[in-house]
Amino acid sequence: METKKMVAILFGGKSAEHEISLISAMNIIKALDRDKYDALLIGVDKSGMWQLQEETQFLAQDPNPMTVRLTNNNRPVGVVPGTIGPHLLDLMRGEALPEPAVVFGILHGPYGEDGTMQGLLQQLDLPYVGPGVAGSAVAMDKDIAKRLMNEAGIPNSKFVVFRKEDRTTVTADALAHLTLPWFVKPARLGSSIGVSRVTKPEDLAKAVDLAFEFDTKILIEEGIVGREIECAVLGNAHPKGSVIGEVVPPNGFYDYEAKYIDANGAKLFLPAPGLDADTIARVQAMAVKTFQALECEGLSRVDFFLTHDDELLVNEVNTLPGFTNISMYPSLWKLSGIAYPALIDALLQLAMDRKADERALKTDMRF
Repeated sequence: METKKMVAILFGGKSAEHEISLISAMNIIKALDRDKYDALLIGVDKSGMWQLQEETQFLAQDPNPMTVRLTNNNRPVGVVPGTIGPHLLDLMRGEALPEPAVVFGILHGPYGEDGTMQGLLQQLDLPYVGPGVAGSAVAMDKDIAKRLMNEAGIPNSKFVVFRKEDRTTVTADALAHLTLPWFVKPARLGSSIGVSRVTKPEDLAKAVDLAFEFDTKILIEEGIVGREIECAVLGNAHPKGSVIGEVVPPNGFYDYEAKYIDANGAKLFLPAPGLDADTIARVQAMAVKTFQALECEGLSRVDFFLTHDDELLVNEVNTLPGFTNISMYPSLWKLSGIAYPALIDALLQLAMDRKADERALKTDMRF
């Protein structure tokens, strides 16, 4: 019988998406194939400290983003970089933790999805799910991602970028370059946190103030009239796109509450209705092209606008999308024929395959 592999599941984090990460982790833990894997649960609190979590205790909570939280077990985890383990230590007991074969870091937003955690895991020489340092950092920064998409010829919405020192010119520049309505966003955050829809120039200042609460760089994007459709991408060197889903947001805006709290706040159509075979193929091809242009690996969800004249524009790329019970990424793959447990298994295997390729490359390098 094959020896079970240890999976370290890393969740929580310092970002405003902390609670959503906890709920994503709950679903991943429940779906893990226990005939193949053991689980080591590590919660990252809002100060950035790593702490061991007890599985039964953690899963006993209601998966509600308003109430879910980590437990302070007074068992902080230390990390030891290098190619030789052990890499994780139980600091309270002064002993090594079981060595992970792979890490599933389901840390949404800054300090988890933006390349910082990926860089640490590279230093620990541990395989991890999702894109590497470059892909994670690029996709997280909407400004850089859109510039790279433009370079690759991938259509996306018109936008202008501002930093805090530019705020005196915000309204004039937006009026000069963009047609209303506008969407004002922090450049490096997800889950629609800090995002506002603006329909009148006099409302822009309030939206800008909100976005600057979460980032020092913000985007103002020109609103697109069209359907919001999404494609999940899976793979390393040869990624594939899923069936296509559609989100119909309430009042034209798919905000945080509609995504995670009020399941009736937005309508999700799986699959997206009325798309012909040519449109589906175009969406899948552009999703894969975007995935590769931004140096993604493992997984991402690519979000699009499909206009009434069939123009396809990329909205954004999520490199560690939600894994809650209403999240699009696992739902799209389930509809594509990959059930949740098989999807988790595939993501873990992709991570281990990539690390094996990295290690082989280093072994064969000659200087």
